[in-house]
Amino acid sequence: MPRIEIVTEIAAPIEICFDLSRSIDLHQISTSKTNEKAIKGVTSGLISLNETVTWEATHFGFKQQLTSKITAYNRPYSFVDEQIKGAFKSIFHQHEFEEIDGKTIMKDTFKFNSPYGILGRIFNFLILTNYLKNFLIERNEVIKNYAETAKWKSVLDENGIDK
Repeated sequence: MPRIEIVTEIAAPIEICFDLSRSIDLHQISTSKTNEKAIKGVTSGLISLNETVTWEATHFGFKQQLTSKITAYNRPYSFVDEQIKGAFKSIFHQHEFEEIDGKTIMKDTFKFNSPYGILGRIFNFLILTNYLKNFLIERNEVIKNYAETAKWKSVLDENGIDK
């Protein structure tokens, strides 16, 4: 099972970073290159424990749908989303947050299993793992940009709650 770990340092409060990371609206902004849209479940605002969202996006020229569920939640320190339906055999995405010296350290651990046996493993090695890593890095840069500027206020209110 491929595993991707990304650490992003953000000069913003932990609560803002946590809530931006679970914002459906910001997710759609950060994934505009793949036309990712929330089409079922929680389709705007903040997603929370036991809630689901179905995303529709275009990856590698194919329109796909993926439904994920928040399976663990400890605001503002961590949450987990897992695929419950989609093209992968499994996806597990753990989001962890720690505040150190006025900055937030955001750590993503992303594990996935592709279908198609050996062909899926070869595709993971040659293309998919790098693709997903870059996808997560780009998404985290958007979170960082919003958190470190007043842009976060367009998605969250003054208390870090969705508008």
